[in-house]
Amino acid sequence: MEDLSLHILDIAENSITAGASRVKIKIVEDIKRNLLLIEIADNGKGMNRQTIKMAYDPFFTTKIKKRVGLGIPLLAQSAREAMGDVSIKSKKGEGATITATFKYNHIDRKPLGDIEKTMIVLITAHPKIDFLFEHRRGDCTYSLDTAEIKKDLGNIPINTPEVIKFIKDHISRWLNETKDMIK
Repeated sequence: MEDLSLHILDIAENSITAGASRVKIKIVEDIKRNLLLIEIADNGKGMNRQTIKMAYDPFFTTKIKKRVGLGIPLLAQSAREAMGDVSIKSKKGEGATITATFKYNHIDRKPLGDIEKTMIVLITAHPKIDFLFEHRRGDCTYSLDTAEIKKDLGNIPINTPEVIKFIKDHISRWLNETKDMIK
């Protein structure tokens, strides 16, 4: 995968496939600690210890019509190439949390990519799923909770084009306002 936003999209889609009704996506850009952290947590069906171990194997998948499961192995490879790692915490029936860390300034760290587009794809394609997106850059934190937005919208679907444009513009504005914090 060319950038980390595509890894986020893939792991979040796995959460939805695992029956999650709520997916939290957290990104931390901590220059002082030279750390990029990406965490995807869900309330899906979770994994037992054996499944967690097997999740790192590209030839393992829980999807019936697929032969390989490259999402976690590719994310782990990307993290390790940038002196980071991936961990999975999960219990059967209690959801899962996948955390990837990267040395922020490592030459082999992939770019973060188009986070606003990733979030828009998830929200548009899965309007019944609640997404909590949190992105921290330095001392500034952005948070978007689709459950709160849905309450404010009432009967208007969250994937209405005007709502999607508003969400995308809101995320883009924050990213642009804080981009100088990471240089």
